[in-house]
Amino acid sequence: MSDRPTISPDDSGKAAEYVLGLLPDAEAREMRARLASEPALRAEVLAWERRFATMAEQEVAPVTPPASVEARLVTHLFRDDARSRWQWSGLWRGAAALAMAGLVAVAVLVFTGGPGSRDEPDFTAIIAAEDGSLQLAAALDLDSGQLRVSRQSGSVADGRAQELWLIAGDAAPVSLGLLSAEAETQVAVPEPLRALFAGAVLAVSDEPPGGSPTGAPTGDVLAIGVIEEIQA
Repeated sequence: MSDRPTISPDDSGKAAEYVLGLLPDAEAREMRARLASEPALRAEVLAWERRFATMAEQEVAPVTPPASVEARLVTHLFRDDARSRWQWSGLWRGAAALAMAGLVAVAVLVFTGGPGSRDEPDFTAIIAAEDGSLQLAAALDLDSGQLRVSRQSGSVADGRAQELWLIAGDAAPVSLGLLSAEAETQVAVPEPLRALFAGAVLAVSDEPPGGSPTGAPTGDVLAIGVIEEIQA
């Protein structure tokens, strides 16, 4: 048995985000203030630092996304008349590199408060811009159909909306709804769409208020991420 003081799952999750630098500035300042007076929280932060240090020691070989996936995204995400202004290929490579480097594990930590939790989601994704200006962690529970999207960095431009898309196989992008400008968005995914998550892609596009008027992405692609299945 561990003699480390007990801590709530919510504080454990915040400790993990603090170590990873994912907390908003205000929450990070609050966490630093609490660390000065809460030994249990300090112990939890130290424990997460040790866990992540172990993860960092594991060598992860770079993986290039298959050309077929890139070609499929071109065909089904971007209209011909918009491809010249949607400079998305670097974004795709950057987001894929983030996923392959193990950041998908961060989504599990953010939504469960720790590895090995009984509440781990079935699918996760890090949806990211190449320069890190926008990054979201997404997690889907298959039984409930609840997709939770946590905004890690970036904001919604004034007078614009951000729309979330599911791209599966050779099918056209399917809108999953608009993202909240707040820290978290919860999306109810219909059962037929849940079966499409394995091996699919999530993308975020910039749209007018109210979302795309055409049922397909019309603005710039802001971020993209590969969906990863969490093995039991």
